[in-house]
Amino acid sequence: MAGLLSCFLGLFGCKKPEQAGYKVADIYTGLRQQLLDLKPEAIGLAPSRKDEVWALLMETGYPEAVVTLATVGDGTVSLYFSNGGGIIGAGQHEEPRKACKVLLSVAPEFLKYARQTKDFLLPANGQTHFLFLTSGGIYVATESEDDLGNNKSPLSPLFYKAQDVITEARVADAKTNRRSG
Repeated sequence: MAGLLSCFLGLFGCKKPEQAGYKVADIYTGLRQQLLDLKPEAIGLAPSRKDEVWALLMETGYPEAVVTLATVGDGTVSLYFSNGGGIIGAGQHEEPRKACKVLLSVAPEFLKYARQTKDFLLPANGQTHFLFLTSGGIYVATESEDDLGNNKSPLSPLFYKAQDVITEARVADAKTNRRSG
């Protein structure tokens, strides 16, 4: 049955993440899906407008894996690697939490470049997806990482704010590892 479903989806251009050329760890799939299924009320958030972005995922495809930055309105910040590993719980530190709040505060400005989706395929190598989680649904915007990084996209400012979150998460993780090591 699964083989039949895969063939059917393949006919319509749909691929499971594993078929996008990446080896995807079960833990990554589980954490990512948990976020995509999350309801804001379950974590104490109460968005007042349908276009209010209460969580944002930025996913970038690299040759060896997809890197997912997860930011949530409750201050949650995590970085997942599709082949396993990452930084979980960086939002418990002040600087990543602040950067997360800044990112989410500017995210609604970029919804106009996104379309609503129910398909959550992983980005191809060199591509970046922004997944905007709102009360009105999940929206996606896709751009090449090169265009984003070289200010050739209207989404570049959002990309740079997300990079600030990643930097703060990595710094906090390095400090934590130095203390515990």
